Amino acid sequence: MMRIDSHHHVWDLAVREQDWMVGDALKPISRTFTMADMDPLLEASSIDYTVIVQTVAVMEETPEFLTIAGSHPKVAAVVGWLDMEADDITGALESHLSHPEARRLVSIRDLAQYQEDPRWLMRPNIVRNVQRLGERGLSFDLLTLAPQLAAAVDLVAACPDTQFVLDHISKPAIAKGEIDTWTSDMKALGALPNVVVKVSGMVTEAQWDNWTPETFRPYVDVVTENFGPERMMFGSDWPVCLLGGSYKEVVGIVETLTGDWSVAEKEALWSTTAISAYRLGGLLS
Repeated sequence: MMRIDSHHHVWDLAVREQDWMVGDALKPISRTFTMADMDPLLEASSIDYTVIVQTVAVMEETPEFLTIAGSHPKVAAVVGWLDMEADDITGALESHLSHPEARRLVSIRDLAQYQEDPRWLMRPNIVRNVQRLGERGLSFDLLTLAPQLAAAVDLVAACPDTQFVLDHISKPAIAKGEIDTWTSDMKALGALPNVVVKVSGMVTEAQWDNWTPETFRPYVDVVTENFGPERMMFGSDWPVCLLGGSYKEVVGIVETLTGDWSVAEKEALWSTTAISAYRLGGLLS
């Protein structure tokens, strides 16, 4: 069975700082991480392909990641960044699409989770620009906190021709056991056909030193009930996940919680959802 890690990062602190990496709690990941660090982890967990996801709001990062994707046999694609609040993203998007490996740019992400306005995703420029992504055959990754999920539902409904990917199950406050409002919003989101969900980022929302796979079962059950395996994909969120667990542990959580799934359901989670949502078919060699 093919296995795809649909969400991980790399960064070189000698090239640029990660401006979100503030505070002592993040010191364990405050160093450079490259594909050379990740390669043995992928091998140990039988991961065939990956998708690199943007981390900072700068144009220069996306072409750097496209270059990596073009040279590394396991990196199939890139989720890049654009300023979605811009009046018109056309020029910036064309800049990304001029890269020799532009075919590997499959989605765009902007950093909604850092916005104080919980309705930020519904600002007119963002709605219009997300619609433009759909016109160009690109997906849009939603990086939201649970309180922003209601706006994400409205954005997905307003852009029916754009494929959406919800990162990290929208980061419910697992450490606090918060689930009710998030569940209601996930039900509303799941009713919309043009969105899939990454089962990723969960360990960093839990108590980092006090979880078991069962900690996450109620949340994965909600996602499964409202989206189904055919709209779920695995993502490690490495190296951010290292705050709460190793790469192997993160893989193990998902393996444990889906152990009784059928072969077809597991194939959806581990590969076919990502292949469909990110149009990876021609990028897997």
